[in-house]
Amino acid sequence: MDVAMTSTTDTVCPSCGGPVAEADLFCEACGAELKPAAAPTTPALDTDTEPTVEIGTPAATAVGPCASCGGTVGADGYCETCGTKAAKPRDHFTEQPAPWVGGVCDRGIRHTRNEDAMAIAADAEPGSRALLVVCDGVSSSLDSDVASLAAARAARDVLDAGHAQGLGTESSRAGAIAARLKAAADAANDAVLDNTSPDSPNPASCTFVATVLENGLLVAGNVGDSRAYWFPDEAEAIALTVDDSWAAELIATGVSRAEAESGPHAHAITRWLGKDAPDHTPRITTLQISGPGWLMVCSDGLWNYCSEAAPLADLVRQTAADNNGEPKATASALVDWANAQGGQDNITVALARI
Repeated sequence: MDVAMTSTTDTVCPSCGGPVAEADLFCEACGAELKPAAAPTTPALDTDTEPTVEIGTPAATAVGPCASCGGTVGADGYCETCGTKAAKPRDHFTEQPAPWVGGVCDRGIRHTRNEDAMAIAADAEPGSRALLVVCDGVSSSLDSDVASLAAARAARDVLDAGHAQGLGTESSRAGAIAARLKAAADAANDAVLDNTSPDSPNPASCTFVATVLENGLLVAGNVGDSRAYWFPDEAEAIALTVDDSWAAELIATGVSRAEAESGPHAHAITRWLGKDAPDHTPRITTLQISGPGWLMVCSDGLWNYCSEAAPLADLVRQTAADNNGEPKATASALVDWANAQGGQDNITVALARI
C-alpha cells in the first residue's frame, strides 16, 4: 500500500524501476523485496507468514488441488507435480453475512502478499443495518498483512456490539454512531499495536475506513486513503470520504485530480493507524439515505483505476447489472476488473445494496 509521507525517495526498485525510499523493505509498485541480501545478526521478523487471525476454514482444509495442474499440494505448500506454490487463504477471501451485503479481498497481480483486509457484518433484513470495514496495510512496514486483518476485525466487532441511539433525534443518533466509529478506530489501532514488534524498525501500519448503515442513516469514518462511496440509483454519486494523502492536499490547492493522483508521491498518506501514527481519529461524514442505491467501501487497489465518483458509480452499476444485482458477485467482478487493468495493488471491495 501507501508509503508514509516521511519517506524520502532516493533509489529505484531493481525489479521494476519504480521509485522507492531508503527505508522501504518492499517495492510499492510491484511488491518485490528490496533488501534480501545481508544475513541478519538476529532472527528477522517473518513478513510473509500466515495471519495470526484465521480466515474462513482451518488451514488443514484450505489447501486443495494445484490451481496450475490439478496435482496434489504437499504439506510445504507446493505442488508435488509441477512445483507451483499454492495460494494462501489470505491471498483471496470473501465475506457475505447477508444476501444484500458482500465483499472480496484479493492480493492482486503484482504484489507478493495481500496486505488488504476487510470485515463486514449485516442484519438479515435488506437495507436495515450493515457494517463495512476495510484496512490497507502499508507495504514498507513489517507484518502489515497481519495487522490490517486484526484491525479490520477489531473495528467490526466494536461496531457490531454497539447499538447506542442517542436521545432519539437524528442528530443525537448520528452523534452516537460517530462515537462508535471513533471507538472502532481506537480498537483497530490497538490491534495494529498488538501485532507490532516493540523493536521493529518499520512498525506495522494501515489505513482505516468504516461505514455504519442503520435504518436509513449512513455514517462513514476514515483514516488514510481507503474510501467509501454512496451511489444512489437516481441521483448524483457521492464520495463519502476525503483522503489523508499528499494527493488530496494537492487537489485542495487546485491541482487537477489526474495530475495529483499520478505524481511520484500520489499514494503517500499523511495519517494512518499504528505505533508511529500522528493521529488516528477518523474523519466523520453523515448522510441520510432517501432512496435505493449501492454503498461501497474499497481500497486504492480499485479506485486507482477509476477515482472519480461519477464514473466509478457507472462502473459499479453496470457490473451489478451484469451480475443480477448480487453484491458478492458484483464485488468479485470489480476485483477481476481491477486485476484486468494491471492489478498493481491489493484490491478490496465491500458492497451493500440498499
